[in-house]
Formats: sequence, structure tokens, C-alpha cells
Amino acid sequence: MKISKSFKIYIHIIVLSLISQNLIGAEDFSKNVIIYEKPQIISELKFKDSNLQDVDLINKRGKIMIINFWATWCAPCRKEMPSLEKLGIELPEIDIFAVNMEKPNNLKVDKFFKDIGVKNLKTYYDPELRLVKGFKLRGLPTSILINKEGKEFGKVIGEIDFASDEFIKLRSEEHTSELQSQPD
Repeated sequence: MKISKSFKIYIHIIVLSLISQNLIGAEDFSKNVIIYEKPQIISELKFKDSNLQDVDLINKRGKIMIINFWATWCAPCRKEMPSLEKLGIELPEIDIFAVNMEKPNNLKVDKFFKDIGVKNLKTYYDPELRLVKGFKLRGLPTSILINKEGKEFGKVIGEIDFASDEFIKLRSEEHTSELQSQPD
């Protein structure tokens, strides 16, 4: 059976169109970042540290916080975690809380961090999944962005490069007011 020349052209156009849409989508960094018009009040912000002691951030004010939800089995988390650590090193004025969504297991997490070259992130846990339910998480990784007033001003859904110029630009230019404390 012989395929017509016009059919071959149509197939090439369709394939090129699909490829270009995927490339454009991959380059549109802001699709993973949601910034709210009005920061939302957080009713509960409790989780456990690596010693399974309570950490309660509900009344913490004055610093920007990123609560990053992840797991050792999550491939996008594996790719994202080093950039999250780099952001924390470059911008110490941001508190980063990497909350593991698995059963607490410091040996497993330590091995995971060692395998991906992460040395400076502390491990936290949400063993009862209270935060997952409270923030209505749908997948991993997900990061909750909290302003200096302790309100959720945005969310990052899926993997991003926190150390990229795009994130720094997004953070510093477009949403500077969200990152600073805001009166009610």
C-alpha cells in the first residue's frame, strides 16, 4: 500500500504541532505556580520534626516559609529537592520545611538525601496526614507558600526548579507584595 504525499505532510504537521505544544508547555514555568489574589488564613500548621516532636507554625510571623510536601518514591521530588536546598542556602531569610509524606523513617530519608546530594535540609513528617487534608493536596511534590504574616499566598503544584532564574524572577518581580507582610 502506497501512502500519499499529502497524508505524509499531514502526519508531519500533526507530530510537529504536538511536539511544539509540549515544548511550549514545558517552558511555561508559571503553570505550576498559583498565587492568590488575597492570602488565605491557615487554620492549622502542625507537623512533626525528625525526632517526632511537635512543630507548630500557626503563630510564626516575620519570615517567608515554604512547606514542601514530598516522598522518597516520588521521581519529581528527587529532581526538585536539590533546588529547594539551594534556595534555602541562597536566601536564608526563607524558612523551608521539607515534610515527608511517608511513615517516619529517618534512615530512609537520610539515604535519599545522600543519594541526591542534599545536606542542609531538615526532615519533617505529617504522619496523620492532617496537613495533606487541610491543604487539599492532590499530588507530590506540592509546596505551600506562606507570607510574613503567616498566611498562604500561593502554591506550587508539581516539580519546579526553585533555584532557577524564572522562580527568582517570579518571586521578586511579579509577587513582591505577596512575599512581604500585608495588613488585613
